[in-house]
Amino acid sequence: MSPRKRVVIVSGLSGAGKASTLHALEDIGFEAIDNPPLSFVEELVARPGLDGMEGQQIAFGVDARSRGFKVENVLSTLERLRANPAIEADLVFAWAEEGVLQRRFTETRRRHPLAPEGRVQDGIAAEQALTAPLREAADLMIDTSDLSLAGLRQIVEQRYGNADEASDKPRAPGLAVSLMSFGYPLGLPREADVVMDARFLRNPHYDPLLRPSTGLDPAVAAYVEADPIFAEFYDRLAGMLLLLLPRFRQEGKKYATIAIGCTGGRHRSVAIVEKLAATLSEAGWRVSITHRELARERAALKPAEPAKPAAPAEKAHS
Repeated sequence: MSPRKRVVIVSGLSGAGKASTLHALEDIGFEAIDNPPLSFVEELVARPGLDGMEGQQIAFGVDARSRGFKVENVLSTLERLRANPAIEADLVFAWAEEGVLQRRFTETRRRHPLAPEGRVQDGIAAEQALTAPLREAADLMIDTSDLSLAGLRQIVEQRYGNADEASDKPRAPGLAVSLMSFGYPLGLPREADVVMDARFLRNPHYDPLLRPSTGLDPAVAAYVEADPIFAEFYDRLAGMLLLLLPRFRQEGKKYATIAIGCTGGRHRSVAIVEKLAATLSEAGWRVSITHRELARERAALKPAEPAKPAAPAEKAHS
């Protein structure tokens, strides 16, 4: 059986990260096309890849600037693509808070495409109303309000990073579960559907031997699990999620983010997320993992890449 062609349509609010999401997909092997006329999307998908091979991965950026853009047209195009058994199609929506979008437009001195002669906030409001059905229908919604470019790439890679592994089997349908560890001082994850506070468990930070490590270290995980209350807490937490997730799916949710927080986002929350991932995967759920603070640490330690000549618009969150 020929491998299924993977198609990702990326939409979202102007300034929220659509172009950056598209670039991240391109970096992991997708052929990326930004703002094609909607009427051409299905024709482009039907063509063989640039290498003449079937099963290529292709991503389209679609927003209010696209020729023929109408929300109903995007949704009907997606529906027709999904009706083809040879195609696996997803909709990704990039979103950010209104104040963040206003700041980004101010910093880049760009005009909003829906209010070229008016106020940026009017354009943002109009686009929010226009694209609300796309956000509701999205298979993945990425909130870039306080997300670094490295964090955005990590989310894309976790969801679509096996793009070069051709498969003759459809991806498991239904709810996609994202597990996230975080530290409370840097704020709650806005995309979280469920938040659990793990700060009541004993803290490896106060053990000098464990402090430099993270919850990915088996010694740290063992320390956390040795807390007398951990076993009961974990059983109840896992049981609650195994109760909730089928109901989320029954209600039509396409994705659910479960966030576990601790003081620094490095030890307890990380260990719990790793353990939950194994439990939920074993139960048959599609699970991805994000360790928010660990990703920020890696991004801070990574040497800066040489600047590339590019238009200033939509550089990091477009």
